[in-house]
Amino acid sequence: MLEINSGLILWTILTFIIVLIILRKAAWKPLLGALSAREESIRASLRDAENARGEAARLLEENRRQLAQAEEQSRRIIREGRDLGERLKAELLEKANATTRGMIEQAKEEIHREKDAALIQLRSEATDLVIAAAGKILDANLDTPKQRQLADAAIREIAGASGR
Repeated sequence: MLEINSGLILWTILTFIIVLIILRKAAWKPLLGALSAREESIRASLRDAENARGEAARLLEENRRQLAQAEEQSRRIIREGRDLGERLKAELLEKANATTRGMIEQAKEEIHREKDAALIQLRSEATDLVIAAAGKILDANLDTPKQRQLADAAIREIAGASGR
């Protein structure tokens, strides 16, 4: 059955120890070095990823802050534009009203001047008509300046009685 061969056990143990020493010198150290390097690379990648995530969060917050500032600035510019528009509108309206009032005053003055000129012309024509009519009716030898004075006096009386 099974026999224990001490020579074979001794050679097997001795071969195992020699292979273990050879593997330790030749393969174990490079294998552990590669695993350590890989572990350090993974740690560095994790640190970099964490730093990048923090930087991204910081940039996102900075972008949000700048967006809020831009929105506030645009609201302020719009508000200032509206205020300026309202002021310009009020100024233009005031200028238009002032111009209109000036034109109305000018028109009133022009009407008053035209009315006065028309009244003077009407008086003159009325005087001439009265003189002509009186000359025909009276057929007297009064001189024309005398007749004009009489007619002017009559017109002044009539104008004074009517309020003008």
